[in-house]
Amino acid sequence: MSATSSKPIRSMTGFARVRRITPSGEIVFSLRGVNHRGLDLHFHMAADFEPQESALRKRISQEIIRGHIDIRLFWNRNKGSDAAGFNRPMLEAWLEAFRSASREYGLQTPPDLNAALRMPGMFGDTAVEELPPEVEAAVLDALEEALKIFNAHRVQEGAETAAVLGSHAQSILASAARIGALRDGILPALQQRLRDKLADLLGTSMDPARLAQEAALLADRSDIGEETTRLKIHTTRMVEMLDAGGELGKKLEFLLQEMHREVNTILSKCNGTGETGRGLSELGLAVKSEIEKIREQSLNLE
Repeated sequence: MSATSSKPIRSMTGFARVRRITPSGEIVFSLRGVNHRGLDLHFHMAADFEPQESALRKRISQEIIRGHIDIRLFWNRNKGSDAAGFNRPMLEAWLEAFRSASREYGLQTPPDLNAALRMPGMFGDTAVEELPPEVEAAVLDALEEALKIFNAHRVQEGAETAAVLGSHAQSILASAARIGALRDGILPALQQRLRDKLADLLGTSMDPARLAQEAALLADRSDIGEETTRLKIHTTRMVEMLDAGGELGKKLEFLLQEMHREVNTILSKCNGTGETGRGLSELGLAVKSEIEKIREQSLNLE
């Protein structure tokens, strides 16, 4: 694999957290990504920020193609600001309801403020307020920095994964070359298999033209040359894709299916071809193991 790629290869796994201080309080914005077949955005934030969700979703979609992304946005309001106080109308309504129930049922129990303050919305979670302009600006600024950090982590991990995939690809190419070199060694066993099958066919009243056709078909089915060549082509293509970079996850998935198919065919043709055939089978199984390692690693690529 070349030292640099024309486009960065990115992992789907990453994390970023950014803080911004505003006159109204502290903004904490975080992104966390894991594997997913498509782009799956999940927002976790107070109702105050819901008007910004569409803009946030659009911007994130411009930078991230695949992955399950958790977006968390917190606003720690300053204690001195009105917004940071409790929901006074809600508390007064609760106290009035408590006193009314106490009078009606003759209760002398004082109201439990700890229980009241734990009620959802008592600190403004349900009372949606218009965000101060500096908070809206801070959110967008935090998003941009979070995306830079998030993508930097993904590029670094993607480059490391690509290097591992390239190593596995070279192992497959080496094994494919050895399979090609051993191919001539199984020809005698394949020819004997062909002669035995022809002997069976000659014992029947078969048309000479049909016999020739069957012989050609048997010879073609026994040779592993085409499968070995296609395995090399697919693996070389994978190396080229890693060098080119960019979005690789789904492309590699299809290519690995083709490589797996070629190896399975090689293994089936080498069955029962003596000692050399057993050596080819070992190489084929080693290639299948490398393909599986590539598949597992590639699942994390965008």
